[in-house]
Amino acid sequence: MQLITSIDFGIWAIFFVCYLYQMYYILVPYIKKDKPQAIPRKNRFAVLISARNESNVIGQLLQSINAQSYDRELIDIYVVADNCDDNTAEIAAQNGAKVYKRFDKVNVGKGYALNFLLKNISHEHGMDYYDGYFVFDADNVLDPLYIEEMNRTFSSGYEILTSYRNSKNYGDNWISAGYALWFLRESKYLNYSRMLLGNSCAISGTGFMFSKKVAKELNGWRYYLLTEDIEFTVDHVINGYKIGYCKDAVLYDEQPNTFGQSVRQRMRWAKGYFQVMCNYGAKLAGGVIGKKSNRFSCYDMSMSIMPALILTILSAVINIGAILVGLISGISAEPVIECVLEGAVSMYAMMYVIGAITTISERKMIYTTPLKKFLYTFTFPVFMMTYIPITFMAIFKKVEWKPIVHSEAKTLADIKGIN
Repeated sequence: MQLITSIDFGIWAIFFVCYLYQMYYILVPYIKKDKPQAIPRKNRFAVLISARNESNVIGQLLQSINAQSYDRELIDIYVVADNCDDNTAEIAAQNGAKVYKRFDKVNVGKGYALNFLLKNISHEHGMDYYDGYFVFDADNVLDPLYIEEMNRTFSSGYEILTSYRNSKNYGDNWISAGYALWFLRESKYLNYSRMLLGNSCAISGTGFMFSKKVAKELNGWRYYLLTEDIEFTVDHVINGYKIGYCKDAVLYDEQPNTFGQSVRQRMRWAKGYFQVMCNYGAKLAGGVIGKKSNRFSCYDMSMSIMPALILTILSAVINIGAILVGLISGISAEPVIECVLEGAVSMYAMMYVIGAITTISERKMIYTTPLKKFLYTFTFPVFMMTYIPITFMAIFKKVEWKPIVHSEAKTLADIKGIN
């Protein structure tokens, strides 16, 4: 059993070394200043929205786009009603969107829908008509300055940009708060720090844009893994792109608030990470040891998709196996159990500190009661630790893309009016 505890110590030591730099990331927003931005250009944008039975929420997103401070004449909205059997298409058209209907039960997923949409736009206008393309999910709501702020950073020379991801329903329960707090942390203490240090940021599902140069290179959309956003990010980092981040462009996103939906979604994410690791891991490793200027960005993205999953599962398998062997053979498993408990407490403490720091710094952006802000810092580590069994199940279970039901039909005023 002493061997098991030594292995555990070695695993946690590797984990600590791999992610030590992210502790520095927490300090970066307070010791580095934003770089001056170029004078904004008047760019023309296409907004891309993939929607599957989103009649409950898509109207609020489109209204928030129509209310943008940016010149509305330079924004065209495109919606793909993807395998819909409700009135999503009609609501989208009523709110000024150009709608395409797609029915394909074989090629299912957001990646296929985006490719369908981009092919239609290219056929109508060519790929030079728009300077950039925004991608949103149907449940999103935008701050009125969103596109104006993104355009400001885009005009400074970035080909791909992501934004500040906030939540529509932080205060629903510990599950929605767990998601929201993670995305707030990702925005402030990962992407913002990366941006300040000149490293590449990471796309996180929604609220991002890319230039016509990228669109022409892709000739549509070619990312179809279960986590197409991570695949898109990793592929472009490998190829030398530095993805930018705009902290002043705020997007509000609906988070699942039932454990069943959360397990299904995060299992898809875990499986998608494994897929990206298998498909791009070798190229990322090559980028880390290569001579490219984005070596650290390749390392950063490698840490995002590989060690945490592998090390956590490895530790769990070794310890559970040791405990079972101890029970069967009569050898005391007490040292292993103590080690597991110590590891769990350490993980909880680390996640609590991350959640508490994020809650304190972003408290003005969290629209719920002070009591819930306080309480959900304690449940955040529990939410994060549930990833361990979910990830383990994802290794063996066949996972397919399935839509998440959205029902939070809130305007920006509704979101900010929560007490």
